Amino acid sequence: MLSKRKGITVSRQIMDDQRLHPEATGELTGLLNDLVVAGKIISAEVNMAGLADILGQSGRTNIQGETVQKLDVFANQTIKRRMEQCGHVCVMASEEDDDIIPVLEGYEGNYTIAFDPLDGSTNIDVNVSIGTIFSIHRRLSAHGQGNVHDLLQKGAEQVAAGYIIYGSSTVMVYTTGNGVHGFTLDPSVGEFFLSHPDIRIPETSLYYSVNEAYAHHWFDSTRNFIECLKKGDGDRKPYSLRYIGSLVADFHRNLIKGGVFLYTRDKKSGEKSEGKLRLLYEAAPLAMIVEQAGGLAITDDGRRILDIVPDNLHQRVPLIIGSRQDVELAEQFMRGGQ
Repeated sequence: MLSKRKGITVSRQIMDDQRLHPEATGELTGLLNDLVVAGKIISAEVNMAGLADILGQSGRTNIQGETVQKLDVFANQTIKRRMEQCGHVCVMASEEDDDIIPVLEGYEGNYTIAFDPLDGSTNIDVNVSIGTIFSIHRRLSAHGQGNVHDLLQKGAEQVAAGYIIYGSSTVMVYTTGNGVHGFTLDPSVGEFFLSHPDIRIPETSLYYSVNEAYAHHWFDSTRNFIECLKKGDGDRKPYSLRYIGSLVADFHRNLIKGGVFLYTRDKKSGEKSEGKLRLLYEAAPLAMIVEQAGGLAITDDGRRILDIVPDNLHQRVPLIIGSRQDVELAEQFMRGGQ
């Protein structure tokens, strides 16, 4: 299938998307193309990590209190260096950095970018798929270097979102609000070619993704929903568990095959906790993608992810995301309707 579409590169698709907007300046196109280059660099390093001796821990922890892997550091630095003088970004935020990341003076642009440089990095040493997730907004401030308020915008205001997954092949999936497209990297020529045009997530599925190790901490709403999926109901066959433990990998599989991913609050964290996953770097960009593909993304109390206005750079949220009918069924349970 890939060979038949080799003429359609990600750069061409990005340009075609720009043509849908006669008022476009080309800045977003340039920004996305710079992200493509960063993804290629990270992909090459991921593939050579074992030989290059950059597996393992870096010896420090991030703002989340998590151990930082060596490849985390490399991916984070690669994206920051690419973005800080690309001329299209006014301010950045990374899951790995405490505060906003300014761009170089004189290189300020009209967009912001928030990114998780290497989601699922705890799986690096065992060769499980990992990925880069990104979210792009238009700046709110008038000019010059951006500020934190430029970044603290709700997901519905995103102009683009996507991820690059590094697995058996390297795949970039992105949207600019006109559908979702996937591109596979051909390492022989160093180019991403269209492999998954106009992705549509199945309306329903037979798969769920959740960490069942936390089952004894779940609230009844989550437990009852999962039990319903396992047993089946009427015409609905029993669902099967598919869980990798790398959000970007679990999401990508569900986007292509159909499925629902859950990371809800539980008795251990408490009903009033924020949840686990990061709004800016994970939930919001994936929510834009899934809605563009026909799916849904909500919190465990029924809020649409894209409607949440973040109040800090590292805000966390509970997340239920995936096939529309599966998420709607989950919402019934979360609201006590089952």
